[in-house]
Amino acid sequence: MYDIIIKNGTIIDGTGEEMYKADIGIKGEEILKIGELHNEKGDVEIDATGKYVCPGFIDVNNHSDTYWQIFSNPDLESLIQQGITTIVGGNCGSSLAPLASAKNIETIQKWANLKEININWLSLNELFEELGKKKVSVNFGTLVGHGTLRRGILGDQMKNPDSKELEFMKGMLERAMKEGALGMSTGLVYTHARGATFEELSELARIVQRYDGIYVTHLRDEGADLMESIAEAVKIALETKVKLHISHLKAVGEKNWGLMEQAIDLIKEAWDHEVEITFDFYPYTSIGSVLYTLLPGWVSEGGKKMMLNRLSDRPTRIRVADEMKNSEFDFSKIEIGISNLNKTLARRKITEIAKAQNKSVEEAIIDILLASDGRVIISSEVLSVENLKKAILSDFSIVSSNGSGYNLEHEKTGELVHPRSFGSFPRVLKKYVVDEKLITWEEAIMKMTGLPAEKFNLRRRGELKERNFADVLVIEPKKIQDFATNDNPYQYNQGIEQVIVNGQIALNQAKYESVKNGGIIRL
Repeated sequence: MYDIIIKNGTIIDGTGEEMYKADIGIKGEEILKIGELHNEKGDVEIDATGKYVCPGFIDVNNHSDTYWQIFSNPDLESLIQQGITTIVGGNCGSSLAPLASAKNIETIQKWANLKEININWLSLNELFEELGKKKVSVNFGTLVGHGTLRRGILGDQMKNPDSKELEFMKGMLERAMKEGALGMSTGLVYTHARGATFEELSELARIVQRYDGIYVTHLRDEGADLMESIAEAVKIALETKVKLHISHLKAVGEKNWGLMEQAIDLIKEAWDHEVEITFDFYPYTSIGSVLYTLLPGWVSEGGKKMMLNRLSDRPTRIRVADEMKNSEFDFSKIEIGISNLNKTLARRKITEIAKAQNKSVEEAIIDILLASDGRVIISSEVLSVENLKKAILSDFSIVSSNGSGYNLEHEKTGELVHPRSFGSFPRVLKKYVVDEKLITWEEAIMKMTGLPAEKFNLRRRGELKERNFADVLVIEPKKIQDFATNDNPYQYNQGIEQVIVNGQIALNQAKYESVKNGGIIRL
């Protein structure tokens, strides 16, 4: 009667309710039965004695699309290995669709090498069609990138859209929502979105709200102006009644660590005013970002070409270096992860490079940006462990990776990816559930499954329930362990025994089965 039966397991269903013993019967892509199935037969039977059975993890802040891995490496094994069965792309203001023209794919050039990219779509429907042909190991839904919309109509012009241009942006967004976009994301720290006004964002958020979508924001500032940035997002949600979600909430820099508690208090206060607000976090104290965001804001106005021209001009270069010296950022903590340069710069600190070249740190940053055509991704150890614990304990937090899917072979590229791409979800379970007992298994699993599914409108996912899609994990709680580190991120976890995606086993006894059974998720 069943394709797969998972017997003798302890169910953690994703709702936050107490775990219980039961069997699960899977037929096709659905969970057909949860209960006592000892006398039933399945084509595949998994004995989960002493193990936990839970929904597949949902990563609402994933960049496998804008890092292009969803096309170049659709197995996305580092996601499957940590139990992720569904990802949400289009984060931080950039999405692969809708595109006003093929040139708009440039919104992802800060993360991906455009020389390796060919596209044959413009609309969201066309993107979904291509992904359907390609086949991906996990389920994929996407937000519409606000920066992508903006670039579509404004190009590299550093101005705000006039009324006609804004109507064009709204039309593109509405069509994408009709085609199944989950909502809209912003990346207000990035060049082409910095000038976006409250009015512009509110007009677009109203369209998202009309379709019961979600407004996801990478805040304007995660440092000294963190509170003002959250207040702006909350005000948009108050006025438009849109569901609000903050990407990778954090307080960057030791001088700003004290703001995290205030930020979480402000989020709770917003709930008291009936703003549906949540946030995601990843369980590491190092951030991953693009190097050019450390420049004074005016340097990158007009896009990458203008930025590189300014940095090549000697008087302007001196001005840029002087202004950077007066910034609060601790450049000694920056390490290069990914760039267009050769492998020798990966894993090296900016300060070490500057010293070796007998330059100031500011001059070294400028030279690296010029030499790499502006594409440099960095990591920096600038977050607080205590703030991370505050995020985990919040009733409004969701676990995410803010990473991308890779495999072990990717290490040969010389790129130093962030360990969050390999270990985020098992790390939360091992460090903060098993070892520190900060939260319970039920609470942690809910933050990884039921809560993100509910907030992002992922129907029939995120909960072990009859007739839901069979995205299911079998976990050995005594073995759960992450291994990825800043120095060596290319390490899979242990303790995730089976991963089932839409009724097919993608990971069996912790071995990837090369099964790409992910589906397209539409609102």
